[in-house]
Formats: sequence, structure tokens, C-alpha cells
Amino acid sequence: MNTATFRRAGKKMVDFVADYLENIRDRRAYPAVNPGYLRKLIPDHAPEVGEDWDEVFKDVERVIMPGVRE
Repeated sequence: MNTATFRRAGKKMVDFVADYLENIRDRRAYPAVNPGYLRKLIPDHAPEVGEDWDEVFKDVERVIMPGVRE
């Protein structure tokens, strides 16, 4: 990842976190997932080659956030 891409990715994540915090009062107190939900959504081992940031960010939305909200 070059510095220009890193800057764009960092700004995107900062906006994501700021939006999350800005709307935190509208979120459920407990997520609507069962313990262990994440295990079946992620690989058993780390990738050999890093993924594109946009793909990682999609995984944050698809995999991580359901355990944090709604």
C-alpha cells in the first residue's frame, strides 16, 4: 500500500468510527448474534498475501459489525 492509498484508507476508517460514535445512542445495547458467530465467517488462518483495503473494509461491515450492532 503506497502512502496515498494509506491516507485514503485511514481517512475512510476515521469517518467510519466517527459515524459509529455519532450514532451510538441509536444502537442496540447488545448485538443480535450468538456467541461464536464470527468463527464460521473468517478463515482458519491468516492469508499468505494481504488483501486490498476495500475488501478488508467490506469484511469489517459484513463480519465484525454485526457483533457490535443490531
